[in-house]
Amino acid sequence: MKKLQHLKPILNFILIGLLITTLSRAILFFIFNDRITATENYWYIFPIGLRFDLIILCYLSIVPAVLISFLPDKALQYFRKFLNGYFILFLFLLLLMELTTPDFIKQYDTRPNRLFLDYLIYPKEVIGTLIKSYLPSMIFTFVVLGAALFFAFKQGKKLFYPKENDYKIKLLVFPLVGFLLFFGARSSLTSKRPINASNAVFSMDQLTNCLGLNSLYTVGFAAYSLKNEDNSAKMYGKMDAAEAYERVKKYMTAQPDDFTDKDLPLLHVQHPDSLQKKPYNLVVFLQESLGAEYVGSLGGLPLTPELDKLSKEGLLFTNLYCTGTRSVRGIEAVVTGFLPSPSESVVKLSNSQNGFFTLADVLKRQGYDTSFIYGGMANFDNMASFFNGNGFDNIIDETDFNKDGKKYALKGTWGYSDEDLAAKANDYFKSQGSKPFFSLMFSTSNHEPFEFPDGRIQLYDKTKNTVNNAMKYADFSIGKFFELAKKEDYFKNTIFIVIADHNTRTYGKHLVPIHKFHIPALIIGPGVPKGQSYDKLLSQIDIPPTLLNMIGTKVEIPMPGRNISQIKPDTKGRAIMQFHDINAFRVENQVVIMQPNKEPLQFEIKNDTTLTPVKLDPELAKDALAHVTAAGNLYKERKYKLRDKKK
Repeated sequence: MKKLQHLKPILNFILIGLLITTLSRAILFFIFNDRITATENYWYIFPIGLRFDLIILCYLSIVPAVLISFLPDKALQYFRKFLNGYFILFLFLLLLMELTTPDFIKQYDTRPNRLFLDYLIYPKEVIGTLIKSYLPSMIFTFVVLGAALFFAFKQGKKLFYPKENDYKIKLLVFPLVGFLLFFGARSSLTSKRPINASNAVFSMDQLTNCLGLNSLYTVGFAAYSLKNEDNSAKMYGKMDAAEAYERVKKYMTAQPDDFTDKDLPLLHVQHPDSLQKKPYNLVVFLQESLGAEYVGSLGGLPLTPELDKLSKEGLLFTNLYCTGTRSVRGIEAVVTGFLPSPSESVVKLSNSQNGFFTLADVLKRQGYDTSFIYGGMANFDNMASFFNGNGFDNIIDETDFNKDGKKYALKGTWGYSDEDLAAKANDYFKSQGSKPFFSLMFSTSNHEPFEFPDGRIQLYDKTKNTVNNAMKYADFSIGKFFELAKKEDYFKNTIFIVIADHNTRTYGKHLVPIHKFHIPALIIGPGVPKGQSYDKLLSQIDIPPTLLNMIGTKVEIPMPGRNISQIKPDTKGRAIMQFHDINAFRVENQVVIMQPNKEPLQFEIKNDTTLTPVKLDPELAKDALAHVTAAGNLYKERKYKLRDKKK
């Protein structure tokens, strides 16, 4: 072994790395034991885990191996501190990521991924949430990391300083060392492509699958995959753009004669059922994380007495599914009607920061005042930039609440409370007088750490700051808003919708936990049926064209969603769901699931939590791919827009 003593730092690095990841995987196994052991061959997570742990550790060992092998001992002494720091840094990151994993899984049902990267750019909100909701975990993490760093700096020289060795031996041994590291990093000599995260998929439970990875790998792979986020062909397969558009049109309510511009493939005219001489105002009250499972009138927990009561005054959607798991995905669906894809939401992408279709853009052209009203900071998730460039005249956020000198109920980690939002929005709508207006209101209170004013509700849980109590408070604020609005003149000329952006937590034993995408929506206003429900399967993207129909105006729009008044009774319901990098295309009780670099799978849905594998319908699979392909093409080619304004 003396002849290989110069390789001791690399061996130590790999062994310590494996100790961290294997111990973490074992702990995760015991934490989520009930869920994991329900999966057939669940023990695969350990050999798969060893494989992926070696992949990242071998990748990280390549640069040190080259330096140690090719630098003479005299030159190498100048790199010893660098190598020591290099090994300690990546072991620190490996440990840090594994320590953050249990809480991340509890929240998002998967290992840290793209979401982890997204939240790094919002330290104020994230740190506030962590302190208020995860303080014990933070303390434990800091203690473990502190102890690890103390040990590392004390023992680093002994573990990671390369020892002197005969230069010829180092050169002779390097081909074998290089081959082993290359093989370990690539993890295959027969495959044309290196092994990637899709190779860890062995079951229908995506949580169990992801435990075969490690969190430094999943975050690194997410960062690497950003280059493919707008290229669905690299993830799911190729399709000709013309074919994709034709397949999307099959699912639209627009008729062939309605399409108006060959250069804008989905642009079409939508005629309202009843053309109003003065179209109604439109208010979208977007609810943070209000899943159907929390709504009493949808068979959920008894947390929404106000919404349940209001449902007798409007049209309740009972079979509606959101398109994603993030607020920006919900905004994308409700405000733009754009198709979900593995790419980031268009709210955050560069090509859509101006000239991209929104409800605000089309209504602004018809003389509407357009606004976004939010109790937090509008720059979160790039909302302000997107709205400002796409038709929203006025953006009212936390800074405006701060300036007006009024007394508000509560300012929390994520901004002012929902009842404050209701009051602010009501004041703004009153100020519009006779001018028509469109507004997007976005709530904040139902977001961890679940802060809301005292004395407003009878607590459902004994501990105040819980998701159930926050849901009940959000419902209280919905009631408060309508209580205020009904006293004002604008109420009788306004179409209101209360709709969720997504569920609070999206998790389940299937590749896509469909039941966690079920959300409520309630439309109230003139001409809207009272006390009725709409029970056909719908997607969140079907809501905006339906709203434009209800306000009574003829519009030219590129939205692929369906106007419910034009859906024929025998038309099959359709919903599209994006769950991280997995896409689900559902038609009635059949769902096609597309995963990166895998063949599509099809399931029959007995209910939202029972999926049975069935033979793949090639046409349905093509329709699924078409919707993702169309989204990518429309975005890249900037064809999801209205025609340029006439000068």
